[in-house]
Amino acid sequence: MLVGAQLTSSERGNRKSRRRQKRNNTNTMQTMVQRLFETCREVFSGPGTVPSPGDVMRLRSVLDTITAQDVGLNLNMRCFRQSDGQQPRITYLHLHECDKFSIGIFCLPPSGVIPLHNHPGMTVFSKLLFGSMHIKSYDWVDTLNDPYDSFPGHTNNIGQVGPSLAMVKSDGVVTAPCDTAVLFPNDGGNMHCFTALTPCAVLDVLGPPYSDDEGRHCTYYNDFAFTSFPGDAIIQSNGDSYAWLEETEKPEDFVVVGAPYRGPRIIEN
Repeated sequence: MLVGAQLTSSERGNRKSRRRQKRNNTNTMQTMVQRLFETCREVFSGPGTVPSPGDVMRLRSVLDTITAQDVGLNLNMRCFRQSDGQQPRITYLHLHECDKFSIGIFCLPPSGVIPLHNHPGMTVFSKLLFGSMHIKSYDWVDTLNDPYDSFPGHTNNIGQVGPSLAMVKSDGVVTAPCDTAVLFPNDGGNMHCFTALTPCAVLDVLGPPYSDDEGRHCTYYNDFAFTSFPGDAIIQSNGDSYAWLEETEKPEDFVVVGAPYRGPRIIEN
């Protein structure tokens, strides 16, 4: 009887220890997501503003420490599987949105594509949580020297409405773990396209978020080689690459579906 009682007590202790460990792990995950939320509240001031360099560094350092586990993601989830014979669908997990910023996660199966699009008047932080993807991004040529100005109109260098000249900011493969990418209203690759080479998850923070009512529309583009539209513009290349971007409708095969976010919740206090 004594041995049995000792065994039962030990088992109870082990169960309590496991429960405590589970609670501690949960609290750690909540702290990471909560820390991100609270830092965003301090960093973003609303439309028409860009965070200071110090605030950019502060938010970026928080995102650099977040992992897929911190937001409840793993490769076994359905959103990362590619359906045979179907166009890969992108899944969006919504964490938070207010008039100053939004937080969400894009989940891409292999071959999933987020087509070339812009972020008008926004500062955007993108953290690749896992996977490998090809990223191509552009900045408008006529505003590269003034990254804190408002987003430009879409006219070419000849002054006619049509394709606009852009400089290639990045064009290559990124694999997690990697640093958080930051883009500004007119610098850092404000127009970009993602193509998943493997299952990928991207944690996105936008400040301010898209708003049709406030003129921050998501615009899609087709890109063309620089030689496709010859003109009399004189470009000092200095080894840089250029292309023409032309507005287009949202691609019909680009499908984004919403799904419940099941990671640690954000407490808005």
